[in-house]
Order: sequence, then structure tokens, then C-alpha cells
Amino acid sequence: MRNLRINKNADGFSVVEFLISMTIFLVLLGSAASLFSKSLGTRQRESSRTDALTSAQAALNVISRELSNSGFGLTNNGIVSADSNTQKLHFVANIVNTNNVLTDRGENITYFFDSTTKSILRYDANANGNNSPQTSVIINRISSVDFRYFNYSGSNSNPTITDTPTVGTGRVRVTITVDLEDVQGQVKNQKVKLVSDVTLRNSDYMLQQY
Repeated sequence: MRNLRINKNADGFSVVEFLISMTIFLVLLGSAASLFSKSLGTRQRESSRTDALTSAQAALNVISRELSNSGFGLTNNGIVSADSNTQKLHFVANIVNTNNVLTDRGENITYFFDSTTKSILRYDANANGNNSPQTSVIINRISSVDFRYFNYSGSNSNPTITDTPTVGTGRVRVTITVDLEDVQGQVKNQKVKLVSDVTLRNSDYMLQQY
């Protein structure tokens, strides 16, 4: 029987070399997977932020448009002081201009924050005609809404800022803070904040500027 010779110089990987190669490959694969995961997380976070900003901006636009008409056709700024604070804003306007009878759609509006649903709600006392109210959601998934009132005295251009409105309120600052959805691999409980200063063009102070 012929004796087989083993060529110790034959090409190939030893077990140790193979294990080292596999280890390096797995490390590189893990790094690539981690980078890909972070990239997806960043994209999801930015998408969530964009959606939140878009929704909050739309809500601010709706509130600002209606609030700026507060007091239209009346002899005051239209804000119901006794029913307004930092989380609730009640105002009226005689938009249809029918003998100071505020019974038409959009003439008696209240915006308020509902902590249970984390939403800003719009209450229209005459949405479907006289004494037929309707409540609708303006934006949800928010953490807070804040109303601040800029109160002017006569022609004084330096207002005082308070938590409640007065007969001299000429501007309202609306701040909406929106909760962002948690994204895996990203910082949790992130928020975005949008602020809008709404001028009441029918207030005494603003009318004096024309």
C-alpha cells in the first residue's frame, strides 16, 4: 500500500484563521446593521417631526384666522374675559353683522385644551343655527396649549402680559406643544413647540393705530 504524503504547505485557511475572518466579518456586519438602524430611526424621527409641525401649524392657522376677527362689528375686543384663561379662549364676533345678535355660525367660538384626549377642541355655540352647538377636534397628540394676553392701556405701545384677558387685550400669544411619537433608538419624549402672536385688529388699541 502506498503511503500518502500530506503537504503541509498546501494553500487554505486554518481553523484559527477561519475564526478570525468570521469574527471580523460579523463585526463589520454588526456595524453596518447598526448604522442602517440609526438611519431608519433618524428618518422616522424626522418624518414624525414634520407631521407634527404640519398639524400644529394648520391648527395655529385656523385659530389665528378666527381669533383675529374677534370683536368684529362690536364695540370691544370680543374676548369673553370671564371664560378665558391660559388653556381656554372664548371670543365672539358679529361676522354676519345682524343687529349684534351673535347667533350665526362662527360668531361664538371657544378653543380649549382637553387633557383626557390631549387635544385642542373647538366649540361653536351656533354651528348648526341658534343654540345648536358643535365640538370638533382641531389637533390631537399635544401636551399643552397656552394662551397669553397682551393688554394695552390707551395708546401705550408697551403691553402687560397676563394669564387672563382684559378689555385692553390687543394681542394673544398662542403656544402649542406637540408630543412626538417615540422612535426606537432615538431620545424618547421629544416635543416640538409652535408659537403665534395673533393681533386683534378690532381691539381699541389696534383701531387707534389706523
